Amino acid sequence: MTTGRPAGYSAISSYSRVELLHLIQEQQQRTITELVEATGLHPNTVREHLQRLIEDGYVVAIPELRTTRGRPRVLYSAADGTIASSPVQRRKVKAAAERGDLMRRVLPGAPPELDTEALHQVDALIDDLIDAGFDPLVDETELTVDLTPCAQAEAQAAHREVLCSVHLGLMQSVLSEAGGPLSIDGMRSSCDPRQCVVQLVHAAAAG
Repeated sequence: MTTGRPAGYSAISSYSRVELLHLIQEQQQRTITELVEATGLHPNTVREHLQRLIEDGYVVAIPELRTTRGRPRVLYSAADGTIASSPVQRRKVKAAAERGDLMRRVLPGAPPELDTEALHQVDALIDDLIDAGFDPLVDETELTVDLTPCAQAEAQAAHREVLCSVHLGLMQSVLSEAGGPLSIDGMRSSCDPRQCVVQLVHAAAAG
């Protein structure tokens, strides 16, 4: 299933936004000045990229708490579903669960492998990945998410490590926001740079 949207539609289709998101994932509560210094981008460009990331629910902006005079700085954090929660991401997660429940009622089949909370996590994850331009294939038994071929990794081969780190962080943030027993365990190793299979883990099995 694909969205039919142009390749440039996704907020993370731009490597500049991926780079900014990577910096924010590594350290929360970043300022515009810090991000400009780290990337070399113009402040207005950084602001535009951050606004796009906020609109897609990947970043949250919170005014700095100050006890002195002066205009508070805006601090940017990655929406991780725990410490920093995005209202956009919350709406997406809720809508994905409702669509998933409806589809399971309308198209009954074999009983699902996962419990309701885990199913809702998968619903949210699939929706987010499709919106980001991926075509995910989920195996509920093996708890894997196959994103092969990863067009983004192929197009940005020189930055594959950063791309994969950001994508895994985004996937974990969606699972955390949805709430449930599933979390990201990591990416299965492969010699093929186009191949991407993400391993999930259930809390019951991890414990």
